[in-house]
Amino acid sequence: MHIPKPAEETKALFRSVVPDAPDVEVKPMFGNLGAFVHGNMFAGLYGDMIGVKVLDDATRDELAGVEGTGPFGPPERPMGGYVALPTEWWDSPELITPWIERALAAVSELPPKLPKPRAKT
Repeated sequence: MHIPKPAEETKALFRSVVPDAPDVEVKPMFGNLGAFVHGNMFAGLYGDMIGVKVLDDATRDELAGVEGTGPFGPPERPMGGYVALPTEWWDSPELITPWIERALAAVSELPPKLPKPRAKT
């Protein structure tokens, strides 16, 4: 499967809308970026798509009602629980930020993700 790489402008936009908070970490993932809190991803890039984690049906329905949203990730296997934000918003980060913050708040409530134990060799 080919994994698209984001443009430098998209990476800069993503970093600018992810809150600078002590528990938030932006890490590279397969040539893209993911934003994590307590080890759980709440937002990410897939090529030039920005996706946010949506944990409840009401929020998913609200976001799905916005023109330009859609599945996030590879078309043949989109990431469950994530919604891609409209690319028309890239020129208006103030439209992206509330959804990033909502995803962060929701995912912050999840238990921390523990690192997987290393396999014995």
